[in-house]
Amino acid sequence: MNTLAAYLIVIAVWATTPLGIKWSGEALPAFAAAGSRMALAAALGLLWLWARGQGLPLHRRALTSYGAALPGIFGAMGCSYMAARDLPSGLISVVFGMAPLISGVMMQWLPGGQRFNGWHWGACLLGLAGLALVFGDSLGALWQGADTVDQRGRGMLWILSAVSLFALSGIVVQRLGAGLAPMQQTVGGLLLSLPLYGAALLATGQGIAWSGDVRGLGAIVYLAVFGSLVGFYCYFLVLTRLPAATVALVTLITPVLALSLGALLNDEQLGPRVLAGAAVIVAALGLYLFGDRRVRRQVVSATVGDG
Repeated sequence: MNTLAAYLIVIAVWATTPLGIKWSGEALPAFAAAGSRMALAAALGLLWLWARGQGLPLHRRALTSYGAALPGIFGAMGCSYMAARDLPSGLISVVFGMAPLISGVMMQWLPGGQRFNGWHWGACLLGLAGLALVFGDSLGALWQGADTVDQRGRGMLWILSAVSLFALSGIVVQRLGAGLAPMQQTVGGLLLSLPLYGAALLATGQGIAWSGDVRGLGAIVYLAVFGSLVGFYCYFLVLTRLPAATVALVTLITPVLALSLGALLNDEQLGPRVLAGAAVIVAALGLYLFGDRRVRRQVVSATVGDG
């Protein structure tokens, strides 16, 4: 596949996924919508592996790696679908864009992780300021010990849980290094997540009743095919062909596109303070990427100096 085409597909998939989650949640209850997406994606992924003559490894290290993906495939996705009940799709994309910052913070407490410089910490503080702008009223209610959490506050808790679980899962899978092909890792994690989605349906009593929303069913199919398979494949492709900094720009582009799509296609109206907070979060991501660039330059300079 052409590299530019793959890069554009990644941007398109990441920008449309939050809206797809929002719409699919209107057709089925949250865990039913997420579980249906994962089941369909797993079936298609097995066909992908069969067509390419690849098996699904079941040795201990592979199973451990599949399990490490569960906080992302089940935890992060389940929380995202729950958040979509209370938050606009564009806002979900903006907050999810903070995943690199959260991953970086987690890595500070792990051996061998890249240490933050001043630019990184500044980006984290700026990101917190953006969150405070977006969720100011809800944070105030939580701080004052309100008896009930408002709709946006509930959504904030769900989406922050989702981003944290996604970041944690990515770190653990990368550190395990089971040597699996990307599609093997994906399909294995998807299959292991299905019993958990079933248990979540039983525990929450959400059921699997279809609301009659055809658009939502189409969104589930779209997310299964593109969000869980094609998008992942293209993302891996561009990672192998483009500099990491170029790939990382996706996290800056997609929130803006997701906000625009939410307004155009789902009539999502965000107030000035929320939009200002979203802009601050995107700026924080830019500052974080700049910090990464400075670290890489220092490493290169040190290597050249030692040579």
